[in-house]
Amino acid sequence: MAKLIITLDGQLLSEFELDKERITIGRKPDNDIPIDNLAISGKHAAITIFHNDAFVEDLGSTNGTLVNSQPITKHALHHGDEIEIGRYRLKYVNVEELGSKIIEAHEKGAQDFEKTMILRPNQIPTMLSGEKPTSDMMSHTIPLVTPETARQAETAAEPGPTPAEAVESHAVIQILNGPNAGKELELTKALTSLGKPGVQVAVITRRPHGFFLTHVQGDHYPIVNGQALDAHPRQLEDHDVIELAGVKMEFYLK
Repeated sequence: MAKLIITLDGQLLSEFELDKERITIGRKPDNDIPIDNLAISGKHAAITIFHNDAFVEDLGSTNGTLVNSQPITKHALHHGDEIEIGRYRLKYVNVEELGSKIIEAHEKGAQDFEKTMILRPNQIPTMLSGEKPTSDMMSHTIPLVTPETARQAETAAEPGPTPAEAVESHAVIQILNGPNAGKELELTKALTSLGKPGVQVAVITRRPHGFFLTHVQGDHYPIVNGQALDAHPRQLEDHDVIELAGVKMEFYLK
């Protein structure tokens, strides 16, 4: 299912699943995505879902709607597109489209084994409060952009370090077999997704106290040092060997 990741000045505010045929965005509280900010019109923009396609449309707003920094009237959305409404950024994430790109990259012998990150509600910390994700955040939408959270984000002086910044060590994944054997991927992002959608997918999450491997998709769990994982995140140790979707790789710290 597609979703929007909503940020303000680089701070994560919320995420919203696009589970309706039409989703409205604007300052009025009766919008599906209400954003309390004077730069945003009462009914600012709308997203329409038709089968697997999504379109964003400006609803005659005062300050306009941009996609990837270009003003639009109506625009077909693709995975990774960023809608700009005032100072707010709404990143469009489509896991199905992402999966197709991952498979295509794998078949073409991509230069590394990194796949664009997959965002899941239980893996995204609430940046404004510093709260860490917990198991009971799974399958729940984080509360949307309320006036309080928006004002906190707009008036924050120096935002604290993100989890990715808090980890002092640098970690690397090195591919051990297949056409990409010997290639390395530095784990610099908060979330890195590995594998083949529809076969086996896992994510490595960069947290303040280490790196964690979590199963996302597939009938079989990833294997670490010869033992299959369960549904819980596994903290990775230096020189752990991971087996995922037929590929062996080594995790190590620099």
